[in-house]
Amino acid sequence: QVQLVESGGGLVQPGGSLRLSCAASGSVVSSNRMAWYRQAPGKQRELVAAMFTGGSTIYTDSVKGRFTISRDNAKSTVYLQMNSLKPEDTAVYYCNARLRATIDYWGQGTQVTVSS
Repeated sequence: QVQLVESGGGLVQPGGSLRLSCAASGSVVSSNRMAWYRQAPGKQRELVAAMFTGGSTIYTDSVKGRFTISRDNAKSTVYLQMNSLKPEDTAVYYCNARLRATIDYWGQGTQVTVSS
């Protein structure tokens, strides 16, 4: 059973920064695709950023140049550095691990609120 535990969410002013962390059980981080999704009220969950086993990354257009996904294999942790935050980034952020390209595991989510 894969366990994912997110942390780092909170309230931040527009233009501010936050770093989300996702601590994973076992060697999940180094051997599987890891990703961050988000879900705003009344909207569908969307992919924000993903990192593949070889280190390549993808981002949704709205966060390119502002967010960075990274991982620390030794700590089995994935990060999402979020800079220049905007009110439209407000959402619950979820960590995702996709095993064998078909099995998805999710964390419990962490709230990010961008507001003055």
